[in-house]
Amino acid sequence: MPNVEPKLSIGLWCTAFAGTEVFGSATRPPLDPMDNLRLIARAGAWGFNFHDDDLVPFGSDVQETDRVLQETRRVMDGEGLVASMATTNMFAHPAFKDGALTSADARVRAYARQKAMRAADMGAELGCSVFVMWGGREGLEVEASRDPREALAWYRDGVEFVARYLADSGYGMQIAIEPKPSEPRGDIFLPTAGSVLGFIATLDPAVRDRVGVNPEVQHARMVNLNFVHEVAQCLDAGKLPHIDLGAQKPGRFDQDLRFGAEDIKETFFLVKLLDDAHWDGPHAFDVKPYRSDTPDDLEDLVRGNIRSYRLLLERVDEFRADAEIQELLAECRVDAAGVPDDVDALRAFAFDVDELAARRLPYQRLDQAVVELLMGVRR
Repeated sequence: MPNVEPKLSIGLWCTAFAGTEVFGSATRPPLDPMDNLRLIARAGAWGFNFHDDDLVPFGSDVQETDRVLQETRRVMDGEGLVASMATTNMFAHPAFKDGALTSADARVRAYARQKAMRAADMGAELGCSVFVMWGGREGLEVEASRDPREALAWYRDGVEFVARYLADSGYGMQIAIEPKPSEPRGDIFLPTAGSVLGFIATLDPAVRDRVGVNPEVQHARMVNLNFVHEVAQCLDAGKLPHIDLGAQKPGRFDQDLRFGAEDIKETFFLVKLLDDAHWDGPHAFDVKPYRSDTPDDLEDLVRGNIRSYRLLLERVDEFRADAEIQELLAECRVDAAGVPDDVDALRAFAFDVDELAARRLPYQRLDQAVVELLMGVRR
């Protein structure tokens, strides 16, 4: 049995994706947000995630916003669906063409803060526990256009402003900053989980504890990083309030493929890492249907993500129960018995470096055993 029952959610923007891209127009009709919620519930998800504009049309007034939120709550209650994460779209509107919180135009930075406050209000109204800040436009193509130190200072001011707003409003939401190296900007500030962790360390201590990382599989694999290690660093720092799951061919554009569709071994170790850590935060699928999918295929997308995650959890159980794998793991480790940790004693201790160098490690057998487990031939 898994250590933690995973909270599996998906973004409204995923199933609502109409198939548009830079070389082609939409291949599916618009999906009504309430129908989208019902679709996600039918497919078996625990919860959903949303941008402000995914639920309430951009530019709606207070009355229309309240009406949509009330309708959303009725659908949630009727379907047994949880609103897990809220975020704000600071990248689609042309006003954000050169940044949002890092725009050189102070009016744009102020508008971005205003939009974030509104999205946070929506998230709090629906009971979200996390507020993700993805800086999709926080970057540049023309290096001469600004001093990156100044841009990071603006970014810091914006994140601290939102964190204080959440605290002052009595909202329990954690902020999760989402790293991405590029796309849609040529270079995006805070490109990796490590850079976000470094940035968090510079925040005002009064709000720092409220801010963590929202790492995404696809964003790390775009630049050939080991995503398992990215997530491990966030867990080690106690800064993983949320995670985005999907699949990605390394070194490509952001593909947002269905979870488990690529690199099944690394994906397995990601599931194992989260369960080993007893991590009970929202496991969010951030994926897109293919352009070739019809509206009837959208439930298959959601169900496929959920099924793949649960199947990999079963493989994790088998890994733990496999006697040979556990023996090989034990053979890889040597405890510290007889090795001093006192400074003076350690300085004088005589290591047999030839013995250390000659030690055999059964990594070939261990890796083969994992491959066989994932291929289903060890049962």
